Amino acid sequence: MHQEEELFQKLAETQKTGYLNENFRLFHLRDKTEQEFQFHYHDFHKIVIFISGNVTYFIEGKAYYPKPWDILLVGRYNVHKPLISKDSTYERIVIWIKNEFIGSYHDTEDNISACFSHTDNQGIHLIRPAADPQLIIREILFQLEIALSSDKFAAPLLATTLFLQLLIYINRITLSQRSVHSSSFTYDKQIEEIMQFINHNLSADLSNNALADRFYLSRYHLMHKFKKETGYTLHNYIEQKRLANASAQIKKGIPVMKAAKDSGFLDYSTFLRAFRKKYGISPKEYARHTASLTP
Repeated sequence: MHQEEELFQKLAETQKTGYLNENFRLFHLRDKTEQEFQFHYHDFHKIVIFISGNVTYFIEGKAYYPKPWDILLVGRYNVHKPLISKDSTYERIVIWIKNEFIGSYHDTEDNISACFSHTDNQGIHLIRPAADPQLIIREILFQLEIALSSDKFAAPLLATTLFLQLLIYINRITLSQRSVHSSSFTYDKQIEEIMQFINHNLSADLSNNALADRFYLSRYHLMHKFKKETGYTLHNYIEQKRLANASAQIKKGIPVMKAAKDSGFLDYSTFLRAFRKKYGISPKEYARHTASLTP
């Protein structure tokens, strides 16, 4: 089986419950096959460290063109997909990070999940380390891969400490980065504004007509332009974002009906059908399952 197919098959199994059971998982992948995946999102954070190849990475309406050792930060619920060319070997390191794990290292001064919230707020999900930080990151990754495959004394603990070091350096780079050259990504400014509005107003009226009026577009032009720029229909994007928000609220222990309403689902039967289609189980079953996984 192709490496990327195997990775996404594992992902599909994970998404049946919407949960990543390990604190983090690392995949070092190399392949040379043209691939195009569907837009999707995860209930965990993801780091993609690009090493070589020819790939365009789409994240929340922007198309990124990474250079070797660029880092792409894909936060939980960020809609994304890679478009991979077969003309060269695509090598990358992909890391999945459980939200509860990264959140457990949050205090008033230092929050190691800040890199994800910062890139979301800035709307730029690519960071480009300078020469010295890049060398540090490469060495940490080298040691981390060794630790993860080792059976020596305290190897899992060593792997965790190395991973935390990696996150600290990624945060330092992200929070100090002023800009990325505009040639590294492309996007439509108006679609970005629409997506930001949707993500900050999930409980509002987000019908096609309401959004078209708000952004001074015809209904047809809005729908056509949104699909062209994001790969999602406007309705499907809003529904997926509302489902993601509802599932996150349910995980926090918020009652299912309130989570649905606060996420913009005014009709529970519509919410139930959409939730079952996405997660394979009912919201109440999902609530029981996630509660059983809470330490």
